[in-house]
Amino acid sequence: MLALATHALRAEVSLPSIFTDHMVLQRNLANPVWGKATPGENVSVRIDGQIHQTQADANGKWTVKLDPMNAGGPFTLNIEGNNTVTIQDVLIGEVWVCSGQSNMEWPLGRSNDSQLEAKSANYPKIRFITIPRNGTQEPQDDFEGAWEICSPKTVKEFSAIGYYFGWRLLQVLDVPIGLIDNSWGGSMIESWVPREDLQGDPELEAVLTKWDKRMEGYTDETYQQALADYEVAKAAFIAGGKIGNWPHRPSNLARGQMRPANIYNGGVYPIIGYGIKGMLWYQGESNAGEPDRYLKIFPRMLKTYREQWDQGDFPCYWVQLADYKAEHDDPNKRSYWAEMREVQTAFMDRVPNGGQAVIIDVGEGRDIHPRNKRVPADRLARWALAKQYGVDLEYRSPEYESMEIVDNKAILSFKHVRQLYTFDIKEPIGFTIAGEDGQFVWAKAKLVGAKQIEVWSDAVPHPTQVRYGWATNPKVNVYSYNGLPLTPFRTDTPAYLQDQ
Repeated sequence: MLALATHALRAEVSLPSIFTDHMVLQRNLANPVWGKATPGENVSVRIDGQIHQTQADANGKWTVKLDPMNAGGPFTLNIEGNNTVTIQDVLIGEVWVCSGQSNMEWPLGRSNDSQLEAKSANYPKIRFITIPRNGTQEPQDDFEGAWEICSPKTVKEFSAIGYYFGWRLLQVLDVPIGLIDNSWGGSMIESWVPREDLQGDPELEAVLTKWDKRMEGYTDETYQQALADYEVAKAAFIAGGKIGNWPHRPSNLARGQMRPANIYNGGVYPIIGYGIKGMLWYQGESNAGEPDRYLKIFPRMLKTYREQWDQGDFPCYWVQLADYKAEHDDPNKRSYWAEMREVQTAFMDRVPNGGQAVIIDVGEGRDIHPRNKRVPADRLARWALAKQYGVDLEYRSPEYESMEIVDNKAILSFKHVRQLYTFDIKEPIGFTIAGEDGQFVWAKAKLVGAKQIEVWSDAVPHPTQVRYGWATNPKVNVYSYNGLPLTPFRTDTPAYLQDQ
């Protein structure tokens, strides 16, 4: 009986699901490996001749750091305590986290040329793992998942942008690539940060207060009742001949992707510390109506991640919002999406080791999910290849630098470009211009030399401001000669950007 009782108190050595067969460890990094065991239990970790020993703490947690390794494999990772865990087919290469909402989550199997792309995806050096959706207010140590080998069968459900990015890196670097897809469609940025990141600022604390009040009295039973009411409404809708709009299926507000800190606790926290090279980010559609709030939260989020990962200011490259919704002819119509793009561009001067992929030419007016995922991935890959891997290629879209008024014309100068180019037609399109009254009209434009554009309108004799691509779905055609689109901009910078 004593022996049985002693055995019952023992906890077997275990690791979280981020450590499984077929995993990729970051090369040239002291990779952390961690798990659980019986408190005080001696734990030994072995790989490729390395031996690291430690002891589980009073809470049964243990961690070691491996010596940095060069790209290669496969290796076997052995963890020994009162029992032995063996992880096989471990590769050493480049590891990237792919996060965001539905456009990052969007699978290869639903993207352009999916049949052809999937059938040709025989790349055993690419490995990936998907973090399941788990919204919670309690930090989680683990999740249900496992690494997979890239193949025509497995790649269809993986993030298209993640896959294309990894594929491009593989072609250039020829080392194993590990991709961690941690994305959730429809998510708000507030859900990606711990509650502490929303404290200390009245506007952000108001978000917490709103949600805390919303959750008062909300239980799983509340959600189940809402589901039952939905089923009744759906049945009535069908019986009535499906006239009008289909009833809206309720979401679980307590466990969903909009509640502050939910995704951080359920999806980010379990992988913090895993060895990575950097992070990709494609999110913002859900926050498009509040660019000033996004301006505050995104840098806080990235700062928190970098501090908690304890791997320095690892690179973060994000995708700017694509063109979307109907085109319109009113140059004075407010566009929250244009303002969000402006904020995303501003991050490049406010976030160390960050960069932006501009895709103002890739979107689809009728769908918030453009099916072309290769182009955004390639533009992200340009940043990584140039900045992290020393590959000689252009990676940054042209950006507005300055304006000079000469007579009735605005001469705009641009940076991060060797030669401007216009697609389809010779004349640049997408410009509007305004005088002191602040009323914009559509403008004429022409290229002037390699890095300047002349903009004017006969209706504005004394111009003061110019905008380009300033709409939710603008018509634009200016690129650098290597095919990177000109970043949308306005010369009249808003106060909230000047004050930050």
